[in-house]
Amino acid sequence: MDTVSAYWGTGSVVHFALLASALLAGCLLAVQASVNLQLTKAVGTPYGASTLQLGVATALLAVLAVAVGAIGAVALVPSVEPWHLLGGLASPLYITSGILLFPRLGALAAAGLFVTGQTLASLALDGFGLLGIPRHPLSAGVVVGVLAVLAGITVVIRAQDAGLAPGKRVGWIGLGVVAGAVLPVQGAVNAALRADLHAPVTVALISFVVATLAISVVLLLMRASDRTPAPRLAPLRGMPWWGWLGGVCAAVYVTATFMLMPEIGAATTVVLTVTGQQLASAVVDHGGLFRMPRRRFTPARAAGLALLVAGSLLVQLF
Repeated sequence: MDTVSAYWGTGSVVHFALLASALLAGCLLAVQASVNLQLTKAVGTPYGASTLQLGVATALLAVLAVAVGAIGAVALVPSVEPWHLLGGLASPLYITSGILLFPRLGALAAAGLFVTGQTLASLALDGFGLLGIPRHPLSAGVVVGVLAVLAGITVVIRAQDAGLAPGKRVGWIGLGVVAGAVLPVQGAVNAALRADLHAPVTVALISFVVATLAISVVLLLMRASDRTPAPRLAPLRGMPWWGWLGGVCAAVYVTATFMLMPEIGAATTVVLTVTGQQLASAVVDHGGLFRMPRRRFTPARAAGLALLVAGSLLVQLF
């Protein structure tokens, strides 16, 4: 009781808003992965869809940087540590993985794999103070909370992965975990760049410029080896308007995470974002939103989500 009272007694409206922002950012991550499937259907290749989405996000952030007068911070880039510029490399891997995994596993199971990677990576960042993230020693409550999160994810995946071919199961699961793990690393690297430039919008812009260049190179290499078809642009006219929301969601998520990590910690940021991600994914699956296949919300999946939320609260209170 004392722990709970101390937490809420010291919590301010601003702190609560930061926590709510992390939760909302996670919801947007699930929306992003879902709507990207429509973009992929129109373009005809996941790599082309990823390139287009990242390009849209880059353009939006460039306009915003000019509008708020932050574009001048780009001049400071030559003076920063080179690794501070590499946060954007995570976005192509995550976005393309989402496009590949969501139709195969469903929104909730795929997001569960991402969450596993995010949780493990954030624990490493917080527990060891890696990549400039302030060290937050792991208390017993945090450990129990994270274990609850992982248990919830395991239940969700077990309840839904029966449709995977046994030979491909390990590969898809590994891809999901790795794709999730790079997101907290991206947030930490971008937080370091923010400390260099003191311009959050410019940091997000640089991250997406790097991401767009990286996925463009991948697309060119895949096309040169005939491993993916040429992107189609004509079908974009018939795509629903919400098919373009992926770039907006990506830009908001990336900006939110690197701004939140120094304020509330990597583990707290990730636990809240993954909670939002899982809750939104459950809604998408159950309702068949964004033209996703409808998947029944079973008791097992509900139990997994309950464990996830309980774990998030434990991490916050302790």
